[in-house]
Amino acid sequence: MDNKQDILELLRKVAEGKVSPEDAMLNLKEAPFEDLDYAKIDFHRSVRQGAAEVIYGAGKTPEQIRGIVCTMGERGCRNILVTRIGQETADYLKETIPIDYHAIPRLGIAFPEERKKRGHIVVATGGTSDMAVAEEAALTAEAMGNRVTRLYDVGVAGLHRLLSNLDPLMQARCVIAVAGMEGALASVVGGLVDCPVIAVPTSVGYGASFGGLSALLSMLNSCASGCSVVNIDNGFGAGYLASRINQMEGIKEE
Repeated sequence: MDNKQDILELLRKVAEGKVSPEDAMLNLKEAPFEDLDYAKIDFHRSVRQGAAEVIYGAGKTPEQIRGIVCTMGERGCRNILVTRIGQETADYLKETIPIDYHAIPRLGIAFPEERKKRGHIVVATGGTSDMAVAEEAALTAEAMGNRVTRLYDVGVAGLHRLLSNLDPLMQARCVIAVAGMEGALASVVGGLVDCPVIAVPTSVGYGASFGGLSALLSMLNSCASGCSVVNIDNGFGAGYLASRINQMEGIKEE
């Protein structure tokens, strides 16, 4: 019982008399998570939130990551996101697991599977140096079934670069604005579009940027309505939230 479709099918079998209520209850009791001692894998995450559990790779050993991913794969989970892993860990996982690894954001997608892309999310960066965080956001959104347009290096140091891309910005259901330094990109984008803007401060910048704190504070103090802010360098969080916004119930597909 790893997704909504599985549970719905089980309930239909109960209604048709093919499965007893007692057996169905047992299946549901056993389904929520699996205990690996070092990790408790939440198989009902996709039922509650619409996406499988994501593995934060930093601080975990390659063996632990492989154990979690293999267990999830055996239960039918696909497009499993493994964030913040290096090339060495990715190579280790590739020995036994199908995984697409993206070196710039240090993100892997295990058991990759093509999904229909819905809606439209734009990921824009202030500079090329922000690409690692932006790619983490973009790949997260794509793995969750969203259509993503990337607009990289369109920061306020050359505003004409952003203004030459108004069409995709105006057509987006959500925009992720990724910027370091003073973080002004989010305010500029927020003043142009009629959809939610998720601002992502990055740790890119010189000393007084304080590892992204200056950009974070600038974004939090934005006077542009409709801007919300995630943590410094949290591309995953931005991509996940953008997916939830883009796929809200009641939004019609074009």
